[in-house]
Amino acid sequence: MRQAMFRTSDTVTPAWSVGQFLIDRFRCPEDVAGFTVSGDLSADSGYFRLGSDTICYGQCSSGVPAARATDPLHDALEYVAINGATVDLPFNPAQIVDNLRSERYQATGAGVKKLPASSMFRALYYLVRPMLPVAARKHLQRLYFRGWEKIPFPMVPVDRTVEKIFERLLCLSMKSQKIDRVPFIWFWPHGAPSCTMMTHDVETSTGRDFCPQLMDLNDSFGIKSSFQIVPEKRYSVSQIVLDTIRKRGFEINVHDLNHDGRLLCSREEFLRRARRINVYGRQFGALGFRSAVMYRNIDWYDALDFSYDMSIPNMAHLDPQQGGCCTVLPFFIGNIVELPLTTTQDYSLFNILNDYSIRLWKEQIALIRQQHGLISFIVHPDYIIDQSARRVYAELLGYLRELRSKGGTWIALPSEIAAWWRLRSELKLVRAGGAWRIEGTGSDRARLAYAVMVNDRISYELAPSSGADGGSCCAPWGAGKDVGGTRSVGF
Repeated sequence: MRQAMFRTSDTVTPAWSVGQFLIDRFRCPEDVAGFTVSGDLSADSGYFRLGSDTICYGQCSSGVPAARATDPLHDALEYVAINGATVDLPFNPAQIVDNLRSERYQATGAGVKKLPASSMFRALYYLVRPMLPVAARKHLQRLYFRGWEKIPFPMVPVDRTVEKIFERLLCLSMKSQKIDRVPFIWFWPHGAPSCTMMTHDVETSTGRDFCPQLMDLNDSFGIKSSFQIVPEKRYSVSQIVLDTIRKRGFEINVHDLNHDGRLLCSREEFLRRARRINVYGRQFGALGFRSAVMYRNIDWYDALDFSYDMSIPNMAHLDPQQGGCCTVLPFFIGNIVELPLTTTQDYSLFNILNDYSIRLWKEQIALIRQQHGLISFIVHPDYIIDQSARRVYAELLGYLRELRSKGGTWIALPSEIAAWWRLRSELKLVRAGGAWRIEGTGSDRARLAYAVMVNDRISYELAPSSGADGGSCCAPWGAGKDVGGTRSVGF
């Protein structure tokens, strides 16, 4: 593979690493991706396009990036050149993807509504919040969030920008290599076409007391879930309660420290609290973490001693900290696996959108399934005690059970999903005896698949299931056929 050097704002990086991030995503052969970054990248980051339907944020050499996503954006795809087996790009795709998944496009503040961690308004709000009933709180929130549907980026109701970028780059690489099929390790175990996880953030003692009934409801549909517990001040949880949740096959994670909205008010305060959060993680036997109200700063995550995090939304137009990671698949933040929230929270659905149906959830599920992504939910035990809300949740559980019974998704606990994503990142695709084989610990759960390019568009196919390809011989989702539902990406 051709190696070159390109300059970003503060580092010089070998161009092979540009292709490596594509290899890491698909777990495909190392000779597939050949990229260089051409020209002098702009001094400042900003918005531009990669095709008519994909907004990127970062530095580029093809034009001046815009300050806002609503400004006229030049299309960097028009400046991509294929030179032999190498694709010359006017931007660093690894930087672009990191800017999206890390929400670095929010640095400009353009078009993003935020409540700063140190703001007087936030401090006042969280001071009176415990005394505000939901009936009063939702009116304040509806007022604050009005116009949310007009925010241009990330896209509603699910943003799949990262997936579009990866597939577009894979297509370019395939064209440069003059091939139309690329083998890779499928996203989910045993060829599952998508993955689903249910989580419950327990905010109050009322929600805590409803957890046994919620577990009964989940069990009636055969769906296990995780409970995120606030360890300090909000309520007490005995070891007996924690053991009962775990013995019933459910999972326990740590939810913030005390849910007062000040976890991220300063780096010093975060580090102080993170030490206590880590202690509770060990005490609870918890592998995962989620912050309160989805507040986040991934640059500080190295202080957290957890296997996975669940604090970053796909798109956060109805959250106090807006933004979103623009992806429907897990990704790594250092050594932590991020399991993004990809659907609307129950509280927002019921109390801000005033929607007591699963219509929006079904729409989001369909869009995520097109990308074979992670369908993840937050349903609070505090907010589904009401019969109307509980009816909607039961309808959702029924829909997910039916989807699973038809082979449409793998429903798993967060720890299982994070463990799989970590395992997949260690598997390798090797060619032996004229055939592709998946090697590594856990390869018996993996499936060989192919990205197929037709008319400059990518679709996916699963290879026949056999021991030779490292897949499971008893894969429940079939073999040797298109996995279905893929949104083709072209340019």
